[in-house]
Amino acid sequence: MLERFLEQTKFSSQEDFIKHFKVKVPQNFNFGYDVIDAWANERPNKNALLWTNDKNEHIQFTYADLKRETDRTAAYFQTLGIGHGDKVMLILKRRYEFWFSIIALHKLGAVAIPATHLLTKKDIVYRCNAAGIKMIVAAGEDVILKHISDAMPESPTVEQLISVGPEYREGFLDFHKGLDEAPAFVKPEKPNTNDDISLMYFTSGTTGEPKMVAHDFTYPLGHIVTGCFWHNLHEDSLHFTIADTGWGKAVWGKLYGQMIAGANVFVYDHEKFTPADILQKIQDYHITSLCAPPTIYRFLIREDISKYDLSSLEYCTTAGEALNHSVYDTFKKITGIRLMEGFGQTETALTLATFPWMEPKPGSMGVPNPQYDIDLLKPDGRPAEDGEQGQIVVRTKNGKPLGLFKEYYRDPVLTHEAWHDDIYYTGDVAWRDEDGYYWFVGRADDVIKSSGYRIGPFEVESALMTHPAVVECAITGAPDEIRGQVVKATIVLAKDYKARAGEELIKELQNHVKQVTAPYKYPRVIEFVDELPKTISGKIRRVEIREKDNK
Repeated sequence: MLERFLEQTKFSSQEDFIKHFKVKVPQNFNFGYDVIDAWANERPNKNALLWTNDKNEHIQFTYADLKRETDRTAAYFQTLGIGHGDKVMLILKRRYEFWFSIIALHKLGAVAIPATHLLTKKDIVYRCNAAGIKMIVAAGEDVILKHISDAMPESPTVEQLISVGPEYREGFLDFHKGLDEAPAFVKPEKPNTNDDISLMYFTSGTTGEPKMVAHDFTYPLGHIVTGCFWHNLHEDSLHFTIADTGWGKAVWGKLYGQMIAGANVFVYDHEKFTPADILQKIQDYHITSLCAPPTIYRFLIREDISKYDLSSLEYCTTAGEALNHSVYDTFKKITGIRLMEGFGQTETALTLATFPWMEPKPGSMGVPNPQYDIDLLKPDGRPAEDGEQGQIVVRTKNGKPLGLFKEYYRDPVLTHEAWHDDIYYTGDVAWRDEDGYYWFVGRADDVIKSSGYRIGPFEVESALMTHPAVVECAITGAPDEIRGQVVKATIVLAKDYKARAGEELIKELQNHVKQVTAPYKYPRVIEFVDELPKTISGKIRRVEIREKDNK
């Protein structure tokens, strides 16, 4: 499969990767036909998707199964009037019907809009009207179906509602009954173009209403690097990315790059995250590849891993936050496996990563993916030197790279603010070391300026998180007459430390930060709270903390 899209498929060094990596982009590329159906034609019995749940059920789908079921799903959607350009929201948690639906929508030239099951009525109304959503396919759970039903009187563009079960409500069609009764699938006569929108995400930003990130039909090809050269997958891999299908990480780690690589995608459909369950699944199903945020690895190494046989694991990756050196060292000592970090956004595919031929530097995002012309820019527009902080940007003077978004849908002003003069501004600040490795500092709006120092919240948060008292924390800049701003830590304490909340623990945490990172970065102000303000996607709303402090 890879030979269809790459001129060279094996690389021995970063220099080799930069020089020879090139994707051959077909005309009218469609992931459904050019990857799923192609595998089904060449290797029909090849394993594609291994779905399990917390009720001890499991189903192994081959590529022939996926072709059959996505054709049936596409045919059913056609009977409901879904076709080229129609917007369909998928609120499917980790149900296997997500894979049937998103691939079917690709085959129809429609637009898939994955969404989290945590949406309330207000969130659903906003999304339906902002995007002009025509149909919603949802997991059949009472809370989810109720929020959708309650949103319908204010969502005039929505014509059809579908539940995949086990529960149904008035107004919802039965997904599986629809598949059983659907006619044979007829491929649309008019193919999609590479420039058509195929996928859209509402990003829950830390300020304002969510943005609509629109990707075109070539976006899956941007994840060849993700699946084949960051996850390091091959045709015998069984890959497990821990992510709900409502977030971009699902197509990053459970669909596009993995299936282009020919891996078998492992899905664990569960309600509550339990580290022991994850370790049990790795052992019982002989998972070979794992991707999860550093927080998950922190939970895993707190378990008695010696009770589990993890010998099947070959490769592990992580993204979403900076990796603490102690987590890296402990995991490597227990398993012998290096954790390989990566970085990207909803607006991009993988932009920076630690690749198999590289020596990882724990806490570093790695080096640029050769698809992207990455640079760091100072506030005055000057390129940052090694060691200097700058905003991560993607230069696009040679055209839009694979994986970079098409636009913020229906918002040309916002699109222009982020992407103009052949430069896409990520809004993330980092610095680069003398070996070319990039290190995350924080969002541009979150960087703290105190007594002439520029301090990134991420590095202070990472230092605090190594103290056993800290469950969660947020670093912000608090107003200060002398210094302009001082570093403030808003902390959720571990249960065993809540009784100690007071000046003595504050001093202990301040001294801990001084020892772990540069002393000038320590939090001069510490506040203990029961919970941190967050967006629906779980991002900390530092802006809310700042607004409270500025009142």
